[in-house]
Amino acid sequence: MDSLRGRGGPLIASLLLALHCGAALAQAPSTGPSTELRIGSGQAYPVKPVRIILPFPPGAPNDTVGRALGQKLGELLGQNVVPDNRPGAGGNVGIGVAAKSPPDGYTVLLATPGIAISRSLYSKLPYDAAADFAPVARVTAQQNVLVVHPSVPAKSLKEFIALARAHPGKLTFASGGAGTTNHLANELLKHLERIDLVHVPYKGATLGMIAMIGGEVDEVIVPVAAALPQIRAGKVRALAVLSESRVPPLPEVPTAKEAGVDGFVVSLWYGMFAPARTPPDIVARLSREVIRALESAELRERLAAMGVDPWPGTPEELASLVRSETARYATLIKSMGLRLD
Repeated sequence: MDSLRGRGGPLIASLLLALHCGAALAQAPSTGPSTELRIGSGQAYPVKPVRIILPFPPGAPNDTVGRALGQKLGELLGQNVVPDNRPGAGGNVGIGVAAKSPPDGYTVLLATPGIAISRSLYSKLPYDAAADFAPVARVTAQQNVLVVHPSVPAKSLKEFIALARAHPGKLTFASGGAGTTNHLANELLKHLERIDLVHVPYKGATLGMIAMIGGEVDEVIVPVAAALPQIRAGKVRALAVLSESRVPPLPEVPTAKEAGVDGFVVSLWYGMFAPARTPPDIVARLSREVIRALESAELRERLAAMGVDPWPGTPEELASLVRSETARYATLIKSMGLRLD
């Protein structure tokens, strides 16, 4: 199966260097806060920078959205919002760090669906999603796309599935780590179509994409925004979007259902959380400012350029989303018989 993919060590190194150099900390200008909140000591909140934990590496979709949001949020709070990348274990390392942080309003977490998925995959986690976090705000939604290396001789999703059936255990897929959304999406495809694909985890979906461009793996599922430049450059081939309908940036790419695979719908969302026992007034202030940031024309335009849809929501709406996603993925994981420990 060596003919199914090429090799590209120098390309991987150059792309990693570019990602590293391009990931700048989000800084906030010295505009004053829109409202003033007094905390127990009588000081106005916030009186120092706020840390936003991003549980994936620089350059990952979670990172780029978090930095864009952090910059605008900092303007509204009147303090810098400083990104803190804590990758590892499919996001669980960073989530665990956030769970153990002081509940004082100076640490928040930008989480992916992994916060709802992991409890069904692992018997031991460094956090309890229900007990250790206070929902702050629903943030964004993104659609995923399945892409392959150009050397893979499949021009459609059905051809890719047929190729996997003809060569069981030979085709490989990258993910941002075990238990991440793009890992689970491929496990769902394997389950639905009864095919054997080999999982190769990386520390972030962007690193998985780079590995595929370099010929280390055959396929990866990533947000449309992350794949779009590579699709347009001809470095990867898009086979299907994993959404209910086609997405505007890729109108020519069919949905998985249109491509012949029913039930293959997996979206990516982000939510902001604070450690449990963070004062309710601070949670409410953060929630208001996140929603204001997402409603600003400046941030909406910046997110649109990334292919990201603002999806502002209250703490209650985020809590409801986490409950429904936890139940949905628990049913899916149980049906697949998947465990990671």
